[in-house]
Amino acid sequence: MNNNIKPIPDGHHTLTPYLVVRGAAAALEFYAKAFAATELMRLNAPGGLIAHAEFKIGDSHFMLADENPNCSDISPQALGGTPVKLHLYVTDTDTVFAAAIAAGATEIMPPSDQFWGDRMSAVSDPFGHKWLIATHIEDVDPSEFQGRMEAFFAAQAAAGQA
Repeated sequence: MNNNIKPIPDGHHTLTPYLVVRGAAAALEFYAKAFAATELMRLNAPGGLIAHAEFKIGDSHFMLADENPNCSDISPQALGGTPVKLHLYVTDTDTVFAAAIAAGATEIMPPSDQFWGDRMSAVSDPFGHKWLIATHIEDVDPSEFQGRMEAFFAAQAAAGQA
């Protein structure tokens, strides 16, 4: 065994999301348009499917594959949705949100300032994955979080949204 091999490859973080979709090639095109993703590699499978692909958004690697029930790779569409959200920090939430919508994403939440110090929006991509798009705009002391959250929920209740 070569002791010079790094256990975590250069450019990767400890945790790397691995998305399963129907239409991985189209998903790679969408992520490039919506989030400026760069494709790093692709392994094509028979039938025009992608067995494995890697792409990068900012400094984060992602992995992607077409749905393949024989390998326990099931897409959100097959499951009827997903409980998982991908949180993406960007320098301009409004611009990235607009690009995602223009690329075919569905709005979940328009950009708005949040009590914890982020400006955030949310979209569902055409492949069933949910993305939170955020820009950090305020450093909030952790001791203020609870009070700010309570004020947020009180305002929602007063507006009939809770």
